[in-house]
Amino acid sequence: MTDTATTLHTGAPDTPATGIRWGLLFDHAILIAGSLFMLLPVYLAFMTSTHEAVTIHIGGVQFLPGDRLAENYATVLFDGIGFAGAVNGTTMMVNSMILGFGFAIGKIVVAMMAAYAIVYFRFPLAELAFWAIFFTLLLPLEVRILPSYEIVQKMGLINTYTGLIVPLIASATATFFFRQFFKSVPDELIEAARIDGAGPLKFFRDILVPLSRTMIAAIFIIMFVYGWNQYLWPTLITTNEDYFTLVRGIKQIIQVWVGAQIPEYSQAMALAVLAMLPPVVVVVVFQSWFIKGLTESDK
Repeated sequence: MTDTATTLHTGAPDTPATGIRWGLLFDHAILIAGSLFMLLPVYLAFMTSTHEAVTIHIGGVQFLPGDRLAENYATVLFDGIGFAGAVNGTTMMVNSMILGFGFAIGKIVVAMMAAYAIVYFRFPLAELAFWAIFFTLLLPLEVRILPSYEIVQKMGLINTYTGLIVPLIASATATFFFRQFFKSVPDELIEAARIDGAGPLKFFRDILVPLSRTMIAAIFIIMFVYGWNQYLWPTLITTNEDYFTLVRGIKQIIQVWVGAQIPEYSQAMALAVLAMLPPVVVVVVFQSWFIKGLTESDK
């Protein structure tokens, strides 16, 4: 009995001593340092936006808060700014929202329909059509901007939301992602829908769209941020301040330099901070859907 008890006692594993896990500590230090490095420009922009334009003009970017936080943000949100003073930050934020949602929704709708046709309709040269669409990734906006502008101008769409959104809603990237997603849908599901009498439109609306929720969320985030941050196209298409976006408005404030007038750097920084908020909110809210949509493979 004693031998058995001794054997059981000596056979029990020893509890390892608790020590500092240097590898884990190093990993967290790298992550924290990277986060601080990414947040530093945001912090500096916010701190600078709380000072007077003269202080910023003389001393540059500010590391400490000033005393004009409420006044500067109230000015950019509700007072007229820009050359003509016909627009304020609230109007520009609404325009940016329209552009962001228009880009995201338009690109998703067009990409889903294109991917659906390529994957399920089995028409001749379907693969060639897909690669022709994919080839447009080699032709960014900067390459085709002159013919795009000429078409929009001839159609009378300058200074319109239609001219801002419609010419750029085709997306090879979104088409590629939806094509890969649709190709992963089991054939048994297609056969079951066909047996139940579901036509092409019903299959797309009632089966593929609900299955694509996570992919739609992922593409929505990418395209919303892309549309929200557009600068070159809105600058070219809009000459009326009523259609200025936040990104365009920041540059407009900096360009106001008449005689001895100092540009409103504080207002530009305030607009920059406001321009960061909606994309951050969208990414934070849809973060889990975004990751799931880009990594999920089992349907």
